[in-house]
Amino acid sequence: MTDRPIRVLLAEDQGMLRGALALLLGMEADIEVVAQVGAGDAILDAALAHRPDVALLDIELPGKSGLDAAAELRARVPGCRVLILTTFGRPGYLRRAMEAGATGFLVKDGPVEELAAAIRRVLAGETVVDPALATAALSAGPNPLTTRESDALKASADGATVADIATRLHLSESTVRNYLSSAIGKTGTRNRTEALREARRQGWL
Repeated sequence: MTDRPIRVLLAEDQGMLRGALALLLGMEADIEVVAQVGAGDAILDAALAHRPDVALLDIELPGKSGLDAAAELRARVPGCRVLILTTFGRPGYLRRAMEAGATGFLVKDGPVEELAAAIRRVLAGETVVDPALATAALSAGPNPLTTRESDALKASADGATVADIATRLHLSESTVRNYLSSAIGKTGTRNRTEALREARRQGWL
């Protein structure tokens, strides 16, 4: 640790919230927000340009999710710690965030002092996770969907037909039906629309 401020990159698609967070964090004597972005596909370039110590990422961002960006940062900017800050405290998101290399996961309804403390802690090498979410994630268990089942569900999100999904994923229609049927069974739902909704609710997609 040095005496210089902790350099923070902030990725949040809601401009007003992003500005408020930057302002509040900037009031901390040892924290400096060096970059702000509103889209997931801008995170890596900003991190390469500004070399932050900590990247504070929302999950649901235009262009690319915060989880995908976290994995990119781990590979390309390994010295940058990733702290996920999200509205959606879903157990599956926590598991995926940790797999992507995040060292912290907090929901947005906490006080800014808690967020500032979490930034300091992840930089010091700790893992910081919202306690209630950690408990929920342990009880929920792992994501039961395979990559292909997840792909098929996601491809069906806009009401696409089985033929449409097969074309997008370069699979046969019968294979797509099998993946969707399996996903419906694993989510305990009645159809692919419900399966998609449940998978999203759990944070598996």
